[in-house]
Amino acid sequence: MRFLLAVILLATPASDKTYEEIRQKATETEKPIVVMVSTEWCTPCKVMKKTILPKVAEHGYFEKVMFATVNPDEQKELAQLITGGGAIPQLVMFRKSSKGGWLRKKIVGQQTVEAVEEFIDQGLWEDSIEKKHG
Repeated sequence: MRFLLAVILLATPASDKTYEEIRQKATETEKPIVVMVSTEWCTPCKVMKKTILPKVAEHGYFEKVMFATVNPDEQKELAQLITGGGAIPQLVMFRKSSKGGWLRKKIVGQQTVEAVEEFIDQGLWEDSIEKKHG
């Protein structure tokens, strides 16, 4: 999959980094990127941002990946490219493939802390397996 060239603001903590900086860092560190696609008016999105993601951050998961948000009301084309469409919120993980390019997986809808952490853990596990056997 062609990786996207656009501006994404980091969600935790607030940052002024651009997508290019995030992509560059992900390329250098080989850290996966998790993108939350959400709006300001979406109730499940608000719950995720205010209650679920802070707990995920407290548990150290945003140190394992690079985390960003995209608002489809402000970045419609980028959100469409990332998600392929569908309901929000969506968490989409991109991880660098050992064969080149980036692999994508996603979960859709309001999630629990445990579900988000499992999503990240599974992506990290798949990443480590691919790197061992790539």
